[in-house]
Amino acid sequence: MSLTAIGINCTLKSSPASSSCDKLLDVVESELRRLDIACERVRAVDHAIAPGVTSDEGPGDAWPELRRRVLAADIVILGTPIWLGHPSSVCQRVLERMDAFLGELDDGGRMAPYGRVAGVVVVGNEDGAHHVSAELFQALNDVGFTLPASAVTYWVGEAMHKTDFQDLPATPEKTAQAARELALNCAHLARLLHASPYPPR
Repeated sequence: MSLTAIGINCTLKSSPASSSCDKLLDVVESELRRLDIACERVRAVDHAIAPGVTSDEGPGDAWPELRRRVLAADIVILGTPIWLGHPSSVCQRVLERMDAFLGELDDGGRMAPYGRVAGVVVVGNEDGAHHVSAELFQALNDVGFTLPASAVTYWVGEAMHKTDFQDLPATPEKTAQAARELALNCAHLARLLHASPYPPR
């Protein structure tokens, strides 16, 4: 079965600036490719995503095209840095635009992301990865995505230190192991949902 994945990097840095979130998404994407899953990447801040909670906020809004790409994928990996103990403002905007899925139901009463799997990537220089992943898990589940077991990989450095994930000479084994599990479990669940979709209400 041919599967596709999209990674959404919610760094605050515009391209081509380097990003720790991109580096950890690279690790997950490498594992997904090993499973013959085609991957693409979006850096959300590079797109003019208008504020709002509908699927189209009018002229100049980049979200409708990004929404199309999200819904075309079997697996969505949402990546964010930690800022002030929370997901980035860019990540929050992406989630706010996904809020429209709550009211966009098919004839069976299912939201558009039903049958699609989501995972999470978190990076930062302070504790808080569990809190941030919990926020993302709940939001993604609310709007119809399905999350597998071990649905996150993360890296956080010591508080107040200056080292970023992208500055590490190698990916720490625990982070790499979590990335492997994330990829394996996302792929497994996506295949199961392809074979047996959620029933209508």
